Amino acid sequence: MNAALRATLTPARRPCGSLSVRVMGEVCVLRCSGALWLPDHRTLVAGDLHLEKGSAHAARGQMLPPYDSRATLDRLEAEIAGLNPDRVVLLGDSFHDSRSVGRMASDDRARLDRLAEGRDWIWLEGNHDREALGAGRALAATFAIGEFERLASLPGRVVPELVVGALYLTHEPEVEARSGEVAGHLHPCARVAAHARTVRRACFVTDGSRLILPAFGAFTGGLNVLDRAIAGLFSVPPLVGVLGRDRVHALPWDSLV
Repeated sequence: MNAALRATLTPARRPCGSLSVRVMGEVCVLRCSGALWLPDHRTLVAGDLHLEKGSAHAARGQMLPPYDSRATLDRLEAEIAGLNPDRVVLLGDSFHDSRSVGRMASDDRARLDRLAEGRDWIWLEGNHDREALGAGRALAATFAIGEFERLASLPGRVVPELVVGALYLTHEPEVEARSGEVAGHLHPCARVAAHARTVRRACFVTDGSRLILPAFGAFTGGLNVLDRAIAGLFSVPPLVGVLGRDRVHALPWDSLV
């Protein structure tokens, strides 16, 4: 990391293994879970849960274990229990497709209500879940009545984007981003060669002006940060915060493969 980027980000290690950086002056804690904690705003942010991805593949004959939603909600619940946020923001693609809510197990669906109770719960629209979040109400006729009732009864509120302090939260990063953009969508991952083997891990990416979050969902894939779709968003080599077992590792750009 060059001196100018270090001065902008002022990275610091948190006791829990998370990494604290500054984006447009805002303290951003990069959590080991892949979530983002904004302590000055008591706000927890997570991107790309892709709930019910397993059941979506099963409906097409691709047998994946049907436990992704439960595993993802377990991790989200642990973050909420540990931080007790006043506000939770899900950055879009929270559901894998338009029928995901209807396929959720009843206890998983009920857990969403419990997690949202007593706090400001905000869904940002993603390309996968606009219909699932009820943004396309004109499409309601395509759903069974009972299923649409479940869609309409999700807790919280739905917005296309959200401003939190100096940060602009959105689902998909723009090529010409506004300062403070915090986005998901791209599922960034880093590959590092070490000890005669290559390790691939989900990661955060930031240059102090914008921040891209890793996918939070249990069954989500990833795109190498060196791919032009990610690398091309930054004019200088950014910090890469790689998720480890018990800490977020700040890695130099030239160490990636």
